[in-house]
Amino acid sequence: MTQSEKALKLHEEWNGKITTTPKCEVKSREDLAIAYTPGVAEPCKVIAANKEEAYRYTIKSNTVAVVSDGSAVLGLGNIGAEAAMPVMEGKAVLFKEFGGVNAFPICLDTQDTEEIIKTVVNIAPAFGGINLEDISAPRCFEIETRLKELLDIPVFHDDQHGTAIVVLSGIINALKVVNKEKEDCKVIVNGAGSAGIAITKLLLRYGFKDVTLCDKSGILSKNSKDLNWMQKEMMEVTNLSGKEGSLADAFVGADIFVGVSAPGIVTEEMVASMNRDGILFAMANPVPEIMPDVAKAAGELSPKFIAICGSPMPAMTGFDYSAAAEEIESQTGLTTFFVDTNGTHSYLQGAEGAFISIAKLFCREGKEKQANSVNIIGATPLDFSVNTSVSSIKKWLLDNGFSVQSCFAMDSSLDEISAAPQAAVSLVISSDGIAAAKYLFDTYGVPYVVGVPVGKSFSKKLSADLKRAVSEGVGINSCGEKAVENAHMMVC
Repeated sequence: MTQSEKALKLHEEWNGKITTTPKCEVKSREDLAIAYTPGVAEPCKVIAANKEEAYRYTIKSNTVAVVSDGSAVLGLGNIGAEAAMPVMEGKAVLFKEFGGVNAFPICLDTQDTEEIIKTVVNIAPAFGGINLEDISAPRCFEIETRLKELLDIPVFHDDQHGTAIVVLSGIINALKVVNKEKEDCKVIVNGAGSAGIAITKLLLRYGFKDVTLCDKSGILSKNSKDLNWMQKEMMEVTNLSGKEGSLADAFVGADIFVGVSAPGIVTEEMVASMNRDGILFAMANPVPEIMPDVAKAAGELSPKFIAICGSPMPAMTGFDYSAAAEEIESQTGLTTFFVDTNGTHSYLQGAEGAFISIAKLFCREGKEKQANSVNIIGATPLDFSVNTSVSSIKKWLLDNGFSVQSCFAMDSSLDEISAAPQAAVSLVISSDGIAAAKYLFDTYGVPYVVGVPVGKSFSKKLSADLKRAVSEGVGINSCGEKAVENAHMMVC
């Protein structure tokens, strides 16, 4: 199950992520009389005389309204009030779990600026603060400004200020790592909406001198068309040199990239054009602009494929390997796959997953079978590097009249492994190679034998079994079926 599938399944089970729970017990007539009528009248009278008492006698002091019109949800765009609910519920969960603050989603079925302002003003008495969320620019700027003027409670637009604060703190620490000064850095902010503009403002206030805003059209300047009123204001303090061109042009010689835009729009070539020790904050949600390390490595190393292996921490955080592999492949054009491991099982399971993935992805039907040729499957450096084990097996095969077609996965090129279906038989030397051998058998008709040539008697039997497997077209476990489970080396 992918992370996306799991998220959808759990949201259905939860049927919403928040609920209301009373702080008081109502188990008797007296309880009811105090919590509700007639006792409830007493705090009502006190608050009527002094509205500030609401902070003392109600949840107002510790309750926030999470308000959205669904016009700019994550990177999904204008998806409407109902579709925005899961995000707003999630934000309410964050308030409660990490801050102990009550929060409630308010999703408004209007995108009219004046209606939103009026509605929030009218519901404000019940809340101690307003968290604006996922409202499109430039309306969000006016809504926030007006509400701050009209209300006597805090108003905060998370897409602007929450994002900007986190980005600045990250950049401050990143500059310490690369030993650069903010005054010397050339900064690109891609995405000229609420988040991008707020980030830019905060970076400038902190002391960055050279900041350039970009959007889907490329570098923004005073000459750019269709700028909204806020973007026009930003052109007075950004891109002071008046540079024009594409996003790729902006990357040349840049020190810092901040992306709050769209998935997959940054290439490894763009990253490579940055200054030494470039800093990238690729934050498009839910899919980033680029996965910097992988994409850059792909551009520099020219690999033939990319494999992703798991470890305990990504497994704990629910990292979606399938989605990551898909995105990396789309960005690099390289075949990318993942081995579903979590660091808590035997490495044999990971090796098995790698072998079967390689076989499925790269093995191809080709020329006729090569007589007496053998695939060695199940070779891992951990088990077969000592005393040149694989070399000894290869020599034994040659001495017994066989040739080596490929070796999964030591000392063979990808082309040699791709031609594995042309082999006459496969020799499986550890339990983690059995699944790949069976795949070659079922898909391409390559028979297999399980065992390692150790000792004269067993080696003689193994040689005979290889010849019998070829002549009969069958799979043979020379060690016996009970010997294969979690066996690092198939020796009997």
